Amino acid sequence: MKWHKLKPVTLATGMLLVICASAVYLKYSADTFSRNFEAKNNTYTKRLSVEQIRRTAKFITVKVMSKEFLGSGILLKKQDSIYTVLTNAHVLRADDPPYRIQTPDGRIWSANLPKNVKFGTNDLAILQFRSSDRNYTVASIAFNPAIGDDVFAAGFPYADEGKDKGFTFTTGKITLKLPKALEGGYQIGYTNDIQKGMSGGPLLNHQGEVVGVNGMHAYPLWDVPSVFSDGSAADQKLHEQIVRLSWAVPTEKFSFRTKITLFSNESQKN
Repeated sequence: MKWHKLKPVTLATGMLLVICASAVYLKYSADTFSRNFEAKNNTYTKRLSVEQIRRTAKFITVKVMSKEFLGSGILLKKQDSIYTVLTNAHVLRADDPPYRIQTPDGRIWSANLPKNVKFGTNDLAILQFRSSDRNYTVASIAFNPAIGDDVFAAGFPYADEGKDKGFTFTTGKITLKLPKALEGGYQIGYTNDIQKGMSGGPLLNHQGEVVGVNGMHAYPLWDVPSVFSDGSAADQKLHEQIVRLSWAVPTEKFSFRTKITLFSNESQKN
């Protein structure tokens, strides 16, 4: 009788073990599939710490100068010993050539303005300099940041007498993305504090990738209408949102559509 009483218990226990083992296997299989699917589709990316992003930003952000300090720039590309720096067109319009680039190690390089690269009406420009004895970090690029994403802005804001305050790094979030760009190609609105002199510096995501170029700070001195690139003006409600934010030109606007010809004359360190 005892044997008959124990038998169903033994069978039930065995079935329970099988069910548990099956559940564990299915969960492992699902997790493995999910990880493989994410890796295959490039959806899994590691979030860096804020300090790691700050270091990345410091390595890729440069000063753009003429006779005086003009603004900031991004080490965007290296080909052989030639580096390409991205900045805002309005930064270069602040003074005449010759231009100079100060790299993160403090060295100053004379720079050329390539004539064959055009960005249309977007507020963008590039400079090139040659460095045969130094290897600098260049930016990684990402596209299509979303509203609510954390973003990190870097650059060299002005101090008194046109001097910069040193490398500055600010945190914030994207709160507005316009379906069509403002004049100059500005389309990403974010809460980071951007000061004069940080124009041309990078806007980075949580992976340390550049998603835009800083160019307009919040609350401009003159409250002029917000105008889109097609010439139409934003309505008053949208305009009030726009002026409360800093603005960047997104990476889609500076994908090179023409081949960059490397300058032929040797750039020299000053």
